[in-house]
Amino acid sequence: MQIEKKDIRAVSKELLREFFVTQGDKAFRGNQVYEWLWSKGAHSFEDMTNISKETRAMLESNFVINHIKVDTIQRSDDGTIKNAVRLHDGLVVESVLIPTNTRTTACVSSQVGCSLDCSFCATARLKRMRNLEPGEIYDQVLAIDKESRLYYNHPLSNIVFMGMGEPLMNYNNMMKAIEMITSSEGLGMSPKRIMVSTSGVPKMIKKLADDDVKVKLAVSLHSAIDEIRSQIMPFSKNFPLADLRESLEYWYRKTKSKISYEYVVWKDINDNKESIDALVKFCKYVPCKVNLIEYNPIDDGEFQQASEDATNAYIKALESSGIVVKVRRSRGKDIDAACGQLANKQA
Repeated sequence: MQIEKKDIRAVSKELLREFFVTQGDKAFRGNQVYEWLWSKGAHSFEDMTNISKETRAMLESNFVINHIKVDTIQRSDDGTIKNAVRLHDGLVVESVLIPTNTRTTACVSSQVGCSLDCSFCATARLKRMRNLEPGEIYDQVLAIDKESRLYYNHPLSNIVFMGMGEPLMNYNNMMKAIEMITSSEGLGMSPKRIMVSTSGVPKMIKKLADDDVKVKLAVSLHSAIDEIRSQIMPFSKNFPLADLRESLEYWYRKTKSKISYEYVVWKDINDNKESIDALVKFCKYVPCKVNLIEYNPIDDGEFQQASEDATNAYIKALESSGIVVKVRRSRGKDIDAACGQLANKQA
């Protein structure tokens, strides 16, 4: 019976150093391998050219590197790039490069499918198949950084955990990935350039605040009325708005970091005065800004974009209450790369 090899990126640098000592080698060899794995993004032991062939063969017999492979790349008319990313076990996730005139943003996935059941989101219909490993999250960022340099002549500037999955339901792996993305031994990006977007898991929002990672927080809100929110996001019955509010107040007390609310206005669902008033009230609990997001249909027509008048009514009410609001136009709709559309149609 063949023993399954361990993914070497699941091994800490300290344990790698110890491993080499047990093999009769020098501890610093572990540092070299660690640099190849993270800073240089090596996909095979053969890539590690400053390490002897014998050592590479020894690593090959003991470990694997479960790297991703970008299967297909789609380019939108607006410059957005979507990667279909194949994992070592054949499963596929998607990640997106979103360019503007001044920066490029990577939208990365944290799960294959999703733990939650938001009825307006294509990813949620896939159901969760598994969590992504830290290296698989990191690899998506590395791939998009390369594309940013190739197509837009500058390195990746921002990362949002807004792809497939609920990142706070894969907390430990997400945090390890962020640790390596921000480490000088990885990509060396500032945590302030990273935004974690959650559908609202109060206990984990508090944990994120306690862990003091310095990332930004976005919450997919979509309604500040429990009854409506639980209809469009059924899981939220377990996380009522009172609990969410308390966790966000805790977040702000601990971090002093403003929260971004992601909010889609749908026809006949939340395009009414009651919903507007409820959102304005909710926004006053914690310093925040609101992103009104253009809805991206996912084929069945159950949800429809509200009228421009309804969106303008939200803008007027929020601005008159001193709340910062922006309308976020969708990018990459023509390649199903916009918010809520990631569903592995190319897989």
